[in-house]
Amino acid sequence: MLNKIMLIGNLGKEPDMTYTPSGTAVTKFTLAVNRRSRDRDSGEKREETTWFNIVAWEQRAEFCSQYLHKGSKAFIEGRMTSRRYTNKDGIEVTAWEVVAENVEILDPKGASQSGSSGAGGSDDEMGADDIPF
Repeated sequence: MLNKIMLIGNLGKEPDMTYTPSGTAVTKFTLAVNRRSRDRDSGEKREETTWFNIVAWEQRAEFCSQYLHKGSKAFIEGRMTSRRYTNKDGIEVTAWEVVAENVEILDPKGASQSGSSGAGGSDDEMGADDIPF
């Protein structure tokens, strides 16, 4: 069986990092993925946006919280998961989330990232080979 999803999009809000009661870091954020198409009848270009809820755990959660920001372009590779809960109105709801297994920042080199300051410039942007997971 295979459960894999790959997304490229932009963060819709600042990542929100919290900790479980046992101390495990968890970061949640939304990712907007745009799909461009052309209307068959009119030939008019259309853009459709799909929003995904992303969840990252442990070191990956800390990385996302530190380096991703609202508007950041990112590649997320992970697996889809669902969870059921009862909302405040007593209605059972199914929530779908992507559990991030690989995260890569796709912002252009030199794009501003708050909180990144390091000697030699090596901390300004991390490449795929620099990510420890």
